[in-house]
Order: sequence, then C-alpha cells, then structure tokens
Amino acid sequence: MATEKFIYRHNGPRDEEIPFILEKIGVSSVEELISQTVPSSIRLKEPLKISSALTERQYYRRIHDIAAKNKVFETYIGMGYYDTITPAVILRNILENPSWYTSYTPYQAEISQGRLEALLNFQTMVTDLTAMELANASLLDEATAAAEAMIMMYNLRSRADTKAGKNVLFVDENIFPQTFEVVKTRSVPLGIEVQTGNFKDCELNEKTFGCIIQYPAADGSIEDYKEFVECAHEKGSLVAVGTDLMSLALLTPPGEWGADIVFGTSQRFGVPMGYGGPHAAFFATREKYKRTLPGRIIGITKDRQDNIALRMALQTREQHIKRERATSNICTAQALLATMAGMYAVYHGAEGIKRIALNIHGIAGIIAGELKKQDYKIAFENFFDTIKIILPDSVSISDIKKQALSEGINFNYISEKEIGISIDETTHIQNINDILNIFATANNKTANVINDCDAKIYFDKKFERTSEFLTLDVFKNYRSETEMMRYIKMLERKDISLTHSMIPLGSCTMKLNSSTSMLPLSWIEFGGIHPFVPIDQAAGYHELFKELSEDLSVITGFEDVSLQPNSGAAGEYAGLMVIREYHKANGEDHRNIVLIPSSAHGTNPASGVMAGMKVIVVECDENGNINVGDLRKKAEEHKEILSSFMVTYPSTHGVFEEAIMEMCEIIHQNGGQVYMDGANMNAQVGLTNPAIIGADVCHLNLHKTFGIPHGGGGPGVGPIGVAKHLVAYLPGHPVIKSGGEKAIPAVAAAPWGSASVLTITHAYIKMLGSEGLTDVTKMAIVNANYLASQLKPYFGILYTGTNGRVGHEMILECRNFK
Repeated sequence: MATEKFIYRHNGPRDEEIPFILEKIGVSSVEELISQTVPSSIRLKEPLKISSALTERQYYRRIHDIAAKNKVFETYIGMGYYDTITPAVILRNILENPSWYTSYTPYQAEISQGRLEALLNFQTMVTDLTAMELANASLLDEATAAAEAMIMMYNLRSRADTKAGKNVLFVDENIFPQTFEVVKTRSVPLGIEVQTGNFKDCELNEKTFGCIIQYPAADGSIEDYKEFVECAHEKGSLVAVGTDLMSLALLTPPGEWGADIVFGTSQRFGVPMGYGGPHAAFFATREKYKRTLPGRIIGITKDRQDNIALRMALQTREQHIKRERATSNICTAQALLATMAGMYAVYHGAEGIKRIALNIHGIAGIIAGELKKQDYKIAFENFFDTIKIILPDSVSISDIKKQALSEGINFNYISEKEIGISIDETTHIQNINDILNIFATANNKTANVINDCDAKIYFDKKFERTSEFLTLDVFKNYRSETEMMRYIKMLERKDISLTHSMIPLGSCTMKLNSSTSMLPLSWIEFGGIHPFVPIDQAAGYHELFKELSEDLSVITGFEDVSLQPNSGAAGEYAGLMVIREYHKANGEDHRNIVLIPSSAHGTNPASGVMAGMKVIVVECDENGNINVGDLRKKAEEHKEILSSFMVTYPSTHGVFEEAIMEMCEIIHQNGGQVYMDGANMNAQVGLTNPAIIGADVCHLNLHKTFGIPHGGGGPGVGPIGVAKHLVAYLPGHPVIKSGGEKAIPAVAAAPWGSASVLTITHAYIKMLGSEGLTDVTKMAIVNANYLASQLKPYFGILYTGTNGRVGHEMILECRNFK
C-alpha cells in the first residue's frame, strides 16, 4: 500500500496536486523541470545504489535489533562523560517535543521568545555556578570549547604582544586527552606553540599569552590554582579553566580565584552520554572580554512598547556578519541540549543540584575509604567524584578487569597499576558494594557491606564553596512536575516551529523530522553508552556507523566519510585540515591560499582562517554567479601557493551554476583542491553529487539535508566525505583508534562526534531508500519553483539559472519595499 511508504508521509505535495503545481510552473512533468534546473553535464546516469525503502514498522524492528547489540554497562570511566538522570518532564516535554526540536536558530526574536528565555536560563546557570560575569548560549563540546578559549586568549593579545610574537600557550598535563588533542589540532595552523607540563613546576615567560588548566583535574584531584593564576596574570598571561559544573555546587568556583575564561560540558545536567554526544558545552568569561567571546549570546532588551524582551546580542562578532574577521567559525551549536541542561537546573534548583553533587561526592568518599581498608592506595585526598587507585603488588589489573567485565562494569584503566573510578548521579548503594567486592576479591579480602551513604564533604574545607548560586526566581518556582510542565509549555507557546507552520529557509531545509526517526534517541541502548567503552560494547552503534558511512559515500560519490565533525562549520574546518595535511604529505605545506566566492556562507571564510589559510574573495557577476574569469585569474596568480577553493552548490543564491565543473578544473590545474560546502545537498541527492561535479571533499549538514532537527540552533552534525586520495587523512582520536592511516588529530571530543543523533539520519535514509531520497530532492526543487512562479509577479526573483529556474531556494527582490 502507498500509505505504508515513508515517502508518502514525508513529501508535502500529493500525487493529485502535482499536475496543478507543474502547470503553474509551466512544465509538463517533474523531469522536464529538473532538466531545466540541473545542468545535464552533472546529472547522475543511474539511480543511487542504496537499499530499497523500509516501511516505518520495518525500520522500527530493524533499529530495535541494532540497539540490542549495544551493551549498557555500569560505567565509571568519567573523562568528561557521566551517566545522568534526565527528568521525565524534560524528556517528554523538550527532547521528545517537536515544538522544541524543530524550531530554527532564533535570529527572528519575535517568534523565538520562548527558546531565548530557555537559553538565557542556561547562560545564567553557567555564570552562577562558575562565578563569571558573562556566558554564551553553548558551544559544540568541551574539547572544542577549550580550543575556542585558546583562540580567544590569543586574540586578546595587545598590539605590542602580537608584534613581539607572543605565541606560547601553556596547557597543564592533567587535562583530558581529547581536550589536549583538539587544542593541539587548532593551534598548529594558527602558529601557536603549545607547551605542556605540571602547573606547579612550569615557568611562564614573556612569550606565554595564555594557560589552560582543569578543575577538578583529569585524574580527579582538586588543586589550589590561586597562586598560579596570580602569577600568570603578573606575567601578562590569561588563564582558562576547564571545569565540571556539578562539582561547582560544592567547590569554590574559578571566577572567585581569578579565572579569565571557564569552559566545560553541561552533559551531566540531564543529557544522556549518547556514545559521545550531542552535549552542550558552556563558555563563560569576564564582561570586558565580551567582544571576543565565541558563539551566540542571549541578551535582555526592550521592545517598542517598552516591554522586556530577549534577543541575540553582539552579533557583529559572529561569522554571518564578520566573516573572516569573526571571533570563531561556530554557527550551529547545541541549543536543544543547552535548553535541557538549563531546565535541569530550573527543575532541581540550587538545593537539588547541591544534593545531587553531595551524593556523588559522598559515594566517592565512601569507596575511597573502604578501598584503603583493603590495602589499596588512593593517589590523592582531595577529590570530587573521581578517585585514582594505586594497586598493591599483589593485585593484577587484568584480574580486576576480567571480574568487572563479567559483572557488567567499566572502570578507567589508566596504567598497569592505576585505575580510575568516576561516580555519577545514577550510582547507588548496590553499585558501591559491587565495586568494593571486585577489589576485595582481587586482593583476597572481604569487603564491608555498605547500607547507606553519608553525604558529607571529604575534601579540604579550603576548597568548599560558600557563595550562593541559582538565586533567581526561575530556579526556585518549578519544583512540582505540573509547575515545570506548565512553564515549559508557556515558553513553547511563544515560538514558531514546524508544529505551527513551514519555516522558509531553503539551505536549512526545515523538513519533516519524523517521529519514527526520533524515537530511538530516548532509548537507553543508545543514550547510556560512554564514548570510551570497549568497541564490542557498542557493536550496534558500529553497525549503524558502517551502514550510514556506506550510504553517505554512495550519495556523495566519495570513497569514505568521517562522522566525527559535530556541526557544519566543524566539517568545514575538518575538510580544510584534511586538505592541508594532504598538501603537507606531498611536500607542499606552503599552499595556504583559499579562494572563496563573495556569495559564500560566513562560516567558509571563518573556517579558512581557523585552518591557517589566507582568504581571497572571488567576485560574483551581475547574475549572482561566480565570476569564472576572476576565479581563473586568482587561481593562476596564486598557483604556487593555492590550497583550495570553497564552493557551495547550488549557490547560496539558489542557482545551479552551469560552469561548476569548469571551476573545479581550474582549481585542479593550479594545484588546489576543491572543498564543497554541502549546505545545499538537499538539491543534489540522487540527481548529482560532489564527486561527479569535481569536488575533493564535502561536508554534509545532517541537520539540513538528512532529517536531524535543528533544535533552535543545534545539534548539528557535519560529516565529511572525501575522494580516495584524501581517505588516509580522515580525523583520528587519542583515546579510541579511528580515522585514516595518516589521520589528522581529532577535531571533536568524541571519536564519532554526536553519535546518538546519527540514528536519525540512518532512519531517514533507510526509510526513503534510493527512489525516495531522489524524490525528496525533486519535490524540493518543484516546491521552490512553484513558489517562485507565484511570488515573481509581486516581488521578483533576484537570481535564477540559465533557464529561469531556481534550485531548492530563492531570494526575493524586496528592495522596492520600505
């Protein structure tokens, strides 16, 4: 039956409506319109070699089978990821609510007051807990937030310091390995020298512009950084602190001992681990540094009737305005997850957060004390949730590991004689006894039975927080589920999402985010997996990754893909770094020029600068197309140092440019690589692809073309596809081996980025199949051209293709209106 097909539920126009639409456009068939829109030279000759479409029922059974292959253990690995309890009222009314997950980035404040308030709550939560003055509305993950901190401190150098070549960043050795790697990755193209060591022994000099430390440290220890920060400031260095928000309910916040920047992840505030993401990173700083702060900031203002209103503030810092001079390339962040974390704080309030933190800390304290009785050594006395255990000579780490795995438990095996245990919100009395019994058995001891948890402070009182936090009424008024539900609904009613109307943004393709594809997000089999568990515990995930990678390779025409980049802008950066590494491998690391059309999205030039490139703008002609003559002139002029050409196709003007293959050939003839921005892949899938056009690498916005919802500004996923000669350089990871044989270092905190939402794209592709994916593309072009035909008499269409057609989007001429 036709009604069983997902495509029937997905596409808007009914079969009986299409003839009327085509008549208005002025064509006799869909194929006639497509042939007038997409240049024949780049059309695919055969259908996509992707499996036939599954019905929603068939897919539901399939994803259940995949999920069952994941093993959900009790995991105490920590390292920035912790199990958590998502309050059901937040799970049901935000994560599973299309009014929240289908809304767009709040550029238009009039239809976004609800999510703007939710994000303001997140910012307030962050500034309160960190004791800082200003926070943004989220970044991609903790590791990229650390890299943003490095860049911000670098950009804050005085003119004299810049002229003097002040370019050294000190990073304490006791930070998470994934954080260090991402910082290191970002530092190289910018000419920043990273030095590492123990903060107690390091000697900062006149070349050091900034420092990064972690609190509590990666091994769990709580250190007194006050003197170090004072010393750094005396020597002209800024200090950024990676921290755990939950710990700050008990610990003196970094803002009270002089930190200039505080960053981290809000994951343990009710957001599932999801095998690495997505999670909302936070980033806070001092008011005086606000113009260099990366990411979006929600501010309070007044409307024309003098009522309090919210809006995105200080947007002139951002890439969509400042382009290559932006403070960061970040665009889509993690708004939906920031909303969840903020609501977690609203629901629990200060007293609830402190109670959870005390329970976590208390359990860690009990385990530490009991293990000492069993003749184990605890590496340090001051800790929050993580203890490092040093094994006696009589105990083999392999025995502990074998016993733990047999009981469904994961520890952090640091070395042959060291084990880390990180406690989280879900840990309970039985877990304590299970842990103690494993260690007792390994050392031929008998564990004491623990019957209750004494929630007391075990660390030195000098570290204890005395200041209040979360004091605003919004963090006090919503303790009952009914009150919380009504508050969330009140905010929801202030916004427009796909539950209300279409959102007319072509490149962002606010299409159906189907219920079937969204359901697995709530399953523990996907949400309850730590990103650093043994691979065999995530067999279901890896089966899904394999299928998804193969399908995306077919769709793009490329040899392989990396799923690691966790936004479109992150994909751009990753792709450019792959190109950079390719040139380096060929002895041409001097190639540093990237050509970018003036019509490009603002992230393109911002990403180019981040990748250490010099951006040269290619002009467009009067029809909005890239000026091929100007491209050729600039490519030939810089042929000895040309790195790449970034091009969006169809263009941001909504046009399939006829000369695209010629442009790619010009770049290749002059030694460069072609980077295709895949923001507009919604108009390519099944009709053409980046490889046949001539691109070498392309990122895909899974939150645009492949069904992942936009969430009010994130999550996004930006995997990159590459041609065969670039496969070896796909991103790797310091904790879990992944990527190409000559992999560039990690570009995100987790090996497979925002893994849990990849289930959505997997569902989208499997339920559409080859024919359905192509039909979606065709209908996007049909719908856009129908709208163009109806609006043209009143507005005019600014740019069209050779035959007067538009791709999947258009720009209306509005300059005649005032």
